[in-house]
Amino acid sequence: MATGKLNPNHYPAQRAAKVVQHYLNTRYGSPYRVFFLHRVHSGNAEDVADSGRKYQLEISVQDLISTNTEKCSAEVLFPGGEQQRSPHVQASCEELRKIDTKAQEEALYQQYKTNPSLLAAHLPDSYGHINPEMKPFWHLGAVASSFIMLNESTENTLFNMAQVANVTQLATENDQLRFDYHILLHEMVSQDIIHWKLQVSWSPSGGVKVLQMEQLPHCHHCEKPPNTN
Repeated sequence: MATGKLNPNHYPAQRAAKVVQHYLNTRYGSPYRVFFLHRVHSGNAEDVADSGRKYQLEISVQDLISTNTEKCSAEVLFPGGEQQRSPHVQASCEELRKIDTKAQEEALYQQYKTNPSLLAAHLPDSYGHINPEMKPFWHLGAVASSFIMLNESTENTLFNMAQVANVTQLATENDQLRFDYHILLHEMVSQDIIHWKLQVSWSPSGGVKVLQMEQLPHCHHCEKPPNTN
């Protein structure tokens, strides 16, 4: 792995920056706030004795829904050693955190908390479309997938969410909406499509939490979906 100043367009900087995207989603994401890496402006890598490898980055992050973009400083440490551990991230993106989605979140929460028929959907459907009323649940799946991708990321991986195969609403517990998700991730280096099952809870006050995650057996006959962000 290269040390010192990095080319912002090459894999080492892009991989580390993608980890920042996943971190921001796990901290601040919701059905109405989904963060994506917009651009890497600069990067630097250094070996840290007995700790691993540290990347210092200047990046731009965009909120998918509002399209607001902010330049952020971030630091990513990939732990050393043979045992895989999640990277440690620090990021400062204060303006994106201030996007006000309280009204939309509360309306969605009340609608589905009292909905007599529990949601069940494929996103997108068999025609490749997502109804506008279903988009918040695609967004929630994207945020939930970041929990997996943050946990699984290393210096040698580059993950994107490829598809929400299906989402099923479960009975509400402790005022949290709960959902089972089947999500497909695209690992860009190996070109593998990886299937994961997640149980996710969400409320406006409690945020997004992944209660369970399970990697499903490899699907040898699954068609690779198109490249996605």
